Amino acid sequence: MEVIIIFAILFLVILCLSLFFLLNYNHFQEYIIRINEAEANIDSVLRKRFDLLNKSTDFIHEVTEEEQALPTVINLRSQKLSNIELDKQLYPAIEEFQSYADKYEKLKENEGYVKTQINLMESESEIVALRKYYNDITKEYNKLVISFPSRIVAILKKYQKKELYEERKEKKRKVF
Repeated sequence: MEVIIIFAILFLVILCLSLFFLLNYNHFQEYIIRINEAEANIDSVLRKRFDLLNKSTDFIHEVTEEEQALPTVINLRSQKLSNIELDKQLYPAIEEFQSYADKYEKLKENEGYVKTQINLMESESEIVALRKYYNDITKEYNKLVISFPSRIVAILKKYQKKELYEERKEKKRKVF
């Protein structure tokens, strides 16, 4: 009779530990899926922004007759960057793109430049929203990774904290 009670207690302990592990594991998986979806959406918008800048080198070169238009974008072509790094690198490229209009008045009248400018502004609001969503779910995931008792599952499955996108404080450009 004592052996049956010991086995029953042992079975209940194993069952409780298994349930604890499975519930926490599933919780992690939910966040990982959401983070991956957010990263894919961010990647899509970043690639769109890069493509816009990349295509603009041709008409900027034609209008300005500079030997190499948008050198920052040209340098980005050969680099393999993560989304977070690409996001950081695109802002100087966008500022460089916008500075050409300050140097060359006739560029402001170029249809390609105007369309690119509009598309970049539209994609900015999109990327801000996606970045906020990514940061929100990543913060929750990171809390799971470091807090007890979910930390046990994180250690067993080798889950690590994930990097956040930096909040970007936009500079106000003077428009004349």
